[in-house]
Formats: sequence, structure tokens, C-alpha cells
Amino acid sequence: MTLLSMDNPVFVTYMIAAAIMILKIMGQGWMTVYRMLKSDSGLASPEDVQTGLINKNPRPEQLELNDYVDRSRRMHRNDLENIPAFLAAGLIFVASGPSLLLANILMYSFVGARLAHTIAYTTKQTHEVRATFYTIGSVVVAIMAIYALIAATS
Repeated sequence: MTLLSMDNPVFVTYMIAAAIMILKIMGQGWMTVYRMLKSDSGLASPEDVQTGLINKNPRPEQLELNDYVDRSRRMHRNDLENIPAFLAAGLIFVASGPSLLLANILMYSFVGARLAHTIAYTTKQTHEVRATFYTIGSVVVAIMAIYALIAATS
């Protein structure tokens, strides 16, 4: 059995977790666009306030900070800061040959922590609540990287 094939149930776990996280990143970007269109504000760049097919009535105040839009933008940036590390660590973790149980626990814990982090951010929970979910995900990624490092150097 090749470790990086669908014959390996650990790799299938990675594929599922990675696909969900990739969809999360892309979906959050679209959510930001939706919020900009819905609020007609929160645009990011000066060139965004030019007349176009979508923005028929551009105004300078469209560039002002809008928390409804910016919250989604911050969530997207947070995903972009955290999920790529999971994708990379998860792949080398799979290549190191862990047990299916360990892979399921770690990878689905990361997915759950990221989704919980999103809910916490969306519902304006305290920094401590968000930090808890960030920490869970961060520790999972570190464990996978350390596991792969140990396997590679043993």
C-alpha cells in the first residue's frame, strides 16, 4: 500500500479534512464579498470606488471600515494564517505512517477547532474563547509536525 493513496485510510482522513478546510478558506472569501455587496461598504482599495457593473453609485465612504465586512475579512485572514500549516503538516504526518485512530483524532480535532473558531468569531465571543480554539488547532498541527519529524529522524 502506498501511503499517499486512497488505499490508505489515513490518507483518506487527510483528504476529507483538507477538502473541508480548503472549502472553508474559499467560502470565507466569498462570505466577505457577500457582506461587502450586502452592506454596500467595506471596500478595500481606492480603485474599488469606481463606477462599474456592480458598484453603480461609488462613494468615498465605501472605503471606510465596516465591522460587518471587516469581521469576515479578519476571519478569512485568520484561516489563511492557520489552515496552510495544517495542510502541509497533515501531508507529512500521513507520509510518516501514523495509526488511523491517531490521524482521525488529530485531523478531525483541527477541523472541529477551526469551525468552532469561526462560530466564536462570527458570534463575537471573547478573545479567550477564540484563543482556546486556536490553541487546539495549533497544538494539533505541532503534534503532527513533531510526529513526522521523529519518524523521519528515527
